[in-house]
Amino acid sequence: MLALFETLFDIIRLRKGPDAIPYSPVVFAIVIALWLAAGLVMTIMTPELGKHDFLIGTFTGLSGLACYAGIVVLTGNQPRLLQTVTAILGCGAMLSLLFVAANVFLSPFLSKNITSLVATLILLWSIPVEGHIIARAINRHWYVGIVAAMAVFMIQLFLYALVDPAEPQPVSVEAVN
Repeated sequence: MLALFETLFDIIRLRKGPDAIPYSPVVFAIVIALWLAAGLVMTIMTPELGKHDFLIGTFTGLSGLACYAGIVVLTGNQPRLLQTVTAILGCGAMLSLLFVAANVFLSPFLSKNITSLVATLILLWSIPVEGHIIARAINRHWYVGIVAAMAVFMIQLFLYALVDPAEPQPVSVEAVN
């Protein structure tokens, strides 16, 4: 298990690709459990999030995963699909846990704004990580993977907005005057 975490950490640092993950349905099942657990921990430890956010996040995460799976299959790299999906989910779980750790451990020492910035940058790092994973999975240049990851991120944001549109705030008479 420690070897899996080390490999995922190496992928997050862009030093290895999804081919470093064992081709194993058991490892895939472990990573799915880790991904769901990380989402729950993130939801519980972030006061602004609720169970509705967990469900929407899981839905948009699976939608993004389906997009990446489509890219891998459409480029003729189906044998790499299990490792690629495992790497994306595993790295996503690790980054989610790093997000929580940043919020918990930095907030006593830094301002809320700086802590939020660091935590947000950790989550945004998922774009180059996923781009790296996809590029390695389909044997394309890293930039192709980044474009794919940015497109998937935009699709996920669109789906999130569709499923959970921002509720307009009522305007009071005093605010208008």
